[in-house]
Amino acid sequence: MEAYSGDVWNYVFLLTRDREAADDLTQEVFLSALRGLRRFEGRSAPKTWLLAIARNASLNWRKSSFVRRVRLVGFVRPSSSQRSAEQEALEKMGIRAIWRSVMKLPVKQREVLLLDAHHGLSYSEIARVLNVSEGTVKSRLHRARARMEILLMEEGADS
Repeated sequence: MEAYSGDVWNYVFLLTRDREAADDLTQEVFLSALRGLRRFEGRSAPKTWLLAIARNASLNWRKSSFVRRVRLVGFVRPSSSQRSAEQEALEKMGIRAIWRSVMKLPVKQREVLLLDAHHGLSYSEIARVLNVSEGTVKSRLHRARARMEILLMEEGADS
């Protein structure tokens, strides 16, 4: 739990767009993993297994609940004493723009992008988490990246 709770929470949040749901579902993921530990065969990395459980829990939550208003996760970076307040403000604005764009993606594109870029999973690991073929992962990732490029350009034009 110490090693993967942050990854699980972030993944669940991006699927549900709800902080309280992410808190509850993250706990449920680890309880489910504990209950199913004997069935874990080690064919995938523990992180991949936990993210698959998290995805299923999130999808079940979304089926049983209406999608709530988007509230972005605060992103905190260690501050450096050499950085100016202006640099920090510009960086935070850029990060917010990226998260706004990510949250505009359809769920299937958002989750594949997150698993690739944030969690660093391979195509085969992503395919196992999402229960789809590697080809599907590649095409979703390609579409997600193309859409992000458009969204970020639009975000830049609005600024």
